[in-house]
Amino acid sequence: MILYPAIDLKDGQCVRLLRGEMEAATVFSDDPAAQAAAFETAGCAWIHLVDLNGAFAGEPVNGAAVEAILNRIDVPAQLGGGIRDMATIEHWLEKGLARVILGTAAVENPDLVREAARAFPGRVAVGLDARGGKVATRGWAEDTDMEVTDLARAFEDTGIAAIIYTDIERDGAMGGPNVAATEALARSVNVPVIASGGVSSLDDLIRLRDTNVVAGAISGRALYDGAIDIKAALAALAAQ
Repeated sequence: MILYPAIDLKDGQCVRLLRGEMEAATVFSDDPAAQAAAFETAGCAWIHLVDLNGAFAGEPVNGAAVEAILNRIDVPAQLGGGIRDMATIEHWLEKGLARVILGTAAVENPDLVREAARAFPGRVAVGLDARGGKVATRGWAEDTDMEVTDLARAFEDTGIAAIIYTDIERDGAMGGPNVAATEALARSVNVPVIASGGVSSLDDLIRLRDTNVVAGAISGRALYDGAIDIKAALAALAAQ
């Protein structure tokens, strides 16, 4: 199982939100590129990036910070937030991103997901953010009536690389991930599922690992606060 350290970008800074609330942002670094390099040095094989401003604006906002990160690291990175058309997808993949994450677009423009997955095999992921089992969009500001599992299954045959499942109520709260829901989703689709939201301890990572079906876990605040020791986490996940 892969550990994806999260770098959430707001106004050019590395922050973490509490349950997706932009007003509840804690700044952890003024130099996101240095933070990404530190994660790489610690042994992380991937970096997870989110353009928080972009998720609300519907277009990239923290592009300069993302480019600085890509120029600083050698490990692959994935990015979500404000990516809602083919031109933006092409732009970021050409800039060196290994994978783009489509969230709002997956709900509002599913044909874009299919087109992008065909054009860029293995480089498109779908982000499914849920509140009470229902998908939320536009930076988690808008709820829908769509069930997470139903939307996930709709993309099984498109060739997407992964599904990133976030339980919004757990995100940034340091209360543990929704292991049961994540495992259920992973068992219901044939696409790798990456867990996000509430991953706050080594025990959380081990519980996700021991499902034997969850492909990865994203963690942010716990890595910054030191609640999860990166080297210990990587060793535990490598023992799967």
